[in-house]
Amino acid sequence: MSNRYIKHTASTLFCGLLSLALAACAEALDEKSFSFVNEETIPDSDEGAQQWVTGAYSALTYEVYRWDAFPHVLDFDCDYMTGPDWAFGKFGSGNFQDDDHAQQMWEKMYNVIHRCNLGIEHVEPMTGASAEARDNALGELYLLKAYSYFLLVRAFGPLPIRDHTINSGKVDIQQPRQPVDSVYNYIVGMLKKSEQLSYKNTDRKFILGHGSAGAAASLLAKVYLTMASGAVPTGEKVIVRGGKAFQMVNGEKVYTSPVAIEHEKTQLAGYEKIDSKKYFTLARDKAKEVMDGKYGDYGLLDYDGLWAIANRNKTEHIWSLQTISDNAIYGVSFGKGYVGLLNTDGSVDGLHHGMRDHWYKLFEPQDYRITKGVMHRWQRYFDVQYRVASYYPNNEEWKKKAQGYQNAAGQWVGPVEPFNDGLSYNSKNDNTYLAYLNKYTYVTDRTKERTDIYYPFLRFADVLLIYAEAANEVNGGPTQEALEALNKVRIRSNATPKMLSGAGNINDKVKFRSAVLEERAMEFAEEGDRRWDLIRWGIYLPVMNAIGGTDEVDILKSRTEKHLLFPIPNSEVGVNKYIKENNKGW
Repeated sequence: MSNRYIKHTASTLFCGLLSLALAACAEALDEKSFSFVNEETIPDSDEGAQQWVTGAYSALTYEVYRWDAFPHVLDFDCDYMTGPDWAFGKFGSGNFQDDDHAQQMWEKMYNVIHRCNLGIEHVEPMTGASAEARDNALGELYLLKAYSYFLLVRAFGPLPIRDHTINSGKVDIQQPRQPVDSVYNYIVGMLKKSEQLSYKNTDRKFILGHGSAGAAASLLAKVYLTMASGAVPTGEKVIVRGGKAFQMVNGEKVYTSPVAIEHEKTQLAGYEKIDSKKYFTLARDKAKEVMDGKYGDYGLLDYDGLWAIANRNKTEHIWSLQTISDNAIYGVSFGKGYVGLLNTDGSVDGLHHGMRDHWYKLFEPQDYRITKGVMHRWQRYFDVQYRVASYYPNNEEWKKKAQGYQNAAGQWVGPVEPFNDGLSYNSKNDNTYLAYLNKYTYVTDRTKERTDIYYPFLRFADVLLIYAEAANEVNGGPTQEALEALNKVRIRSNATPKMLSGAGNINDKVKFRSAVLEERAMEFAEEGDRRWDLIRWGIYLPVMNAIGGTDEVDILKSRTEKHLLFPIPNSEVGVNKYIKENNKGW
């Protein structure tokens, strides 16, 4: 959704947005309270059809990503992300029921679904809109609805399917939970419609930033991959680099290096009826169609321009959250925790959520994703008066760069740029020195509390790695084409290409599978993917528990079977007569 279109309709949408209620609560089921605009004011026209779409998108921005639950609910619970306990604690430590993140996910995504249903019911009977505008509006609504159900089914398992609004007379708000495979079939059906109905990003009438045929096809490939990998039988192997985070040496915490550990997969509950080979094939073929340009023009961006404002919604960024800088309704505040709120003196406030030391050590030293993608220098606001600042990582190489050193000839070598600014630099092993990523620093004004972060839903790099993973599984081992797709992502980041022969080769199914999952962990850090990759491959529990209790900064990483699914909120369990019990363990 373009900023121009958001601003054009914001005044129309605002009053109704304030009146939104929780979709799951029976006490709040008056359909009128959900109407973000008086339906009588929306014309039966091309513009009217698009207004229904804009209303649904606005719920995604205003209702979902505007508040702290998102993207935390997607990001925090995984092996490689961390933060101080007071900022990261409850949800990041697995206390899903002591935090409202899971509840917010359920309720707000069903709000979005309701908006989509409302839009579909009004757009379908339109006679004044052109056929292509009507079809595109429906395609975008199907995409957004499918995205919502996809997030929900991964997180909560079996779901109530709400296909109509209450006012339609076709549905009772109290619906039983449908099996996982049924929910996925419903999602697939919507995405198939969306890829056929929506504009391509090359079509003349396509609005930059909106959903598209390419977004639908890319999400469909990801859905197929999730179904397929979840259905892979128990016993398959995946190698993950991790293990214990630190050792105590002479009373001091010494960070370890990640080690390769082979884990055994457990088939996901609810995926037993899914044909794994069939859906890997579908994922491979759908990703290839996107790569070949069937649904529009997509490709990788150069690393230096990947997150640039000028490249938003371009080629690699298939579908992203559309936000507005310094806007109370359409701005997002999560950047303060991820990259810090920038003060006028250059110091930062916030900066609490980052990647673990083990994640940083996955990379080769020349990889742009750490040399350019990680903050190596920052100054917190309370350090300004003391003229001190921070550097990361806390190792000898970066200590020399930041503090200077005496060389073998006894000569003093001063700090290098940007550490040669007269400040005193420090680093240590605690929860204020993490691998903070800078991908969300590319905003119009980082001094504002609410910024215009275009949080990525789908990138072309994801399509390439979906293809690589699926092709390996279908073939029973890596193909040259799968290797090339993987290496395109690596080469863009200045990483050494992987090989099918020679030292360190990835020439069998398990090695290649593991390499792709590791590449995803490196490439999509803080983009809401890692937990779900571990879950779908059935290795979430052993990977998390291999950390040995707590990570480097004392965040609890131990997990039990109950953590495989989020708890359904009481606002649903307590009202829906068909849901008598919560997910196991909650």
